[in-house]
Amino acid sequence: MSESLSAHKMRQESVVVVYGGLSSEREVSLKSGAAVLAALKRQGLNVVGYDPRERGLTGLEQLAPDKVFIALHGRGGEDGALQGALELLGIPYTGSGVMASALGMDKQRTKLVWQALDLPTPESVILDEHCDWAGVAERLGLPLIVKPVHEGSTLGINIVRSKEALISAYHEAARFDAQVMAERFVVGEEYTVALLAGNALPAIRVEVPGGFYDYEAKYLSNTTQYHLPCGLSAADEAELSALCQRAFAAIGGSGWGRVDVMRDNEGKFWLLEVNTVPGMTDHSLVPQAAAYAGIGFDQLVLDILATAKRADNAVLGGHETA
Repeated sequence: MSESLSAHKMRQESVVVVYGGLSSEREVSLKSGAAVLAALKRQGLNVVGYDPRERGLTGLEQLAPDKVFIALHGRGGEDGALQGALELLGIPYTGSGVMASALGMDKQRTKLVWQALDLPTPESVILDEHCDWAGVAERLGLPLIVKPVHEGSTLGINIVRSKEALISAYHEAARFDAQVMAERFVVGEEYTVALLAGNALPAIRVEVPGGFYDYEAKYLSNTTQYHLPCGLSAADEAELSALCQRAFAAIGGSGWGRVDVMRDNEGKFWLLEVNTVPGMTDHSLVPQAAAYAGIGFDQLVLDILATAKRADNAVLGGHETA
């Protein structure tokens, strides 16, 4: 069978996978980028990897790619900064645009948007050194979650079970971000839903023996269990998928992403956060959901690349947009 016109065109384009960077998620990003790069090479694409820690945007611009696959997690890659630069250069890129990327990286403002649209998300407050710590604990209840507002990969997140532990958890989170939030703790099961080209992939239920899906459980542990199928009824999974699609659309998300959710003991779903550049490592959730849906890793990477958007707001670049 002859290759489709779109597939043929994709193989004629030059692609740069951007990964690494300077954020606290650098190591995870290097693994994601390496996996994506290897997949595109296996599929015969004209692709190279680029770590902006080397020569910044100047080096990327000199490569003059037709498209950029963003595998850069955290600040500088997932927060709208890189997306804005690529739009100025006129280079199409994968994932959400400037606004959605910036909003998705800000957990508190994402929650404010959801609340404005009556989407369920746990109550939260912004913390600072002058907080009424007892008042925060009373308002949100114990245990509660303390987390940096602009970090991913659960870095700097702690479960607080006493008023005394709240202050130390704040200072730990403040090591990662100038803005820190406390959030009501939802007791129940954790789910995640990957979104690809406007469709929801099968939901995954995440089970951690220690009860907390932290950095080690995500990337290092072999005891974390990922349940596919997730165990929900067909009706409940459809409800969860629709909720995650609404949540992603609410921030302007596009291309691909992932939404993390808790389900409390009464069966209600609570939105936690959006990931606009999810991990693509061997422990990552999007590839697992895709595989369960019959989409192999290489095809998943190609499907994500195919969603690379036109840089419609380009004002400086001379690249032809896709």
